[in-house]
Amino acid sequence: MIALVLRRVAGLVLTLLVVSLLIFAVMDMLPGDPASIMLGTSASPETLAALRHELGLDRSLLVRYAEWLAGVFTGDLGRSYTYGVPVAGLIFERLAVTLPLALIAILLSVAIAIPLGVTAASRRGGIVDAVATVFSQVSIAVPAFWVALLLIILFSTTLGLMPAGGFPGWSAGVWPALKALLMPAVALALPQAGVLTRVTRSAVLDTLHEDFTRTARAKGLSSATVLWRHSVPNALVPILTILGLQFTFLVAGAVLVENVFNLPGLGRLAYQALSQRDIVVMQDVVLFFAGLVILMNFLVDLSYLAIDPRLRKGI
Repeated sequence: MIALVLRRVAGLVLTLLVVSLLIFAVMDMLPGDPASIMLGTSASPETLAALRHELGLDRSLLVRYAEWLAGVFTGDLGRSYTYGVPVAGLIFERLAVTLPLALIAILLSVAIAIPLGVTAASRRGGIVDAVATVFSQVSIAVPAFWVALLLIILFSTTLGLMPAGGFPGWSAGVWPALKALLMPAVALALPQAGVLTRVTRSAVLDTLHEDFTRTARAKGLSSATVLWRHSVPNALVPILTILGLQFTFLVAGAVLVENVFNLPGLGRLAYQALSQRDIVVMQDVVLFFAGLVILMNFLVDLSYLAIDPRLRKGI
């Protein structure tokens, strides 16, 4: 098992290096000169050349990549062209919004989808199964930003119960900050809950027809015991796979929802950096997102080893 984990770690590091090279090369090929964007079209060639030298844009691609990669390993992600501050501080500041938002959304998704999917599978063809099917289809079809707009109209404009946008910061108190994140988290959670409901229902249905569940029933175990002690644990592999993908999507893919609610998160930072042609911020944020996806896949693989003893034996 230790050898398997070490191989996964080596694969993780190699994948991250390849992804970092691709990110740096793609960002370098984007049209437009950052120095020209920062100084404007009226800047003199001498001023542009001086700024390009200060930013390191006059050096070769491999030299700049090596310097950037060395900075990533030492925690020095460079300085933002637009904000004039270290990028590491920007990412940490925005992560304090995006990470709690993603955690709240994934908890809401699990709280809705797991009970609904398991109940729908155990009562196939019943009312709960029909409700779960309709819910999953509708929630998957409806975009998260449209749900966000509906929530603002209902709970902010009409009822006046929730803030329409903005983030007061954690220094204003835990409840005001969580209150500002609640509606965005619901908007993000509902589509993900639809996907997770469908996967949970399908996975549990498959295990309910396995030999070990029939054996458990033949031993006289109750339906609830068979369901929660035998079927659900053996259905966790596809469920955990979807959860890992959903968490990375909620962190990296919340750009539209963060913009609808005017939240200063990582998604909004990436959007602003792209519109302002801030290459340093863009490549660092994209690398962070890619690293998060790779890390989550690694953790999901480790969870497989924990729940499936056959994998620990190399089967």
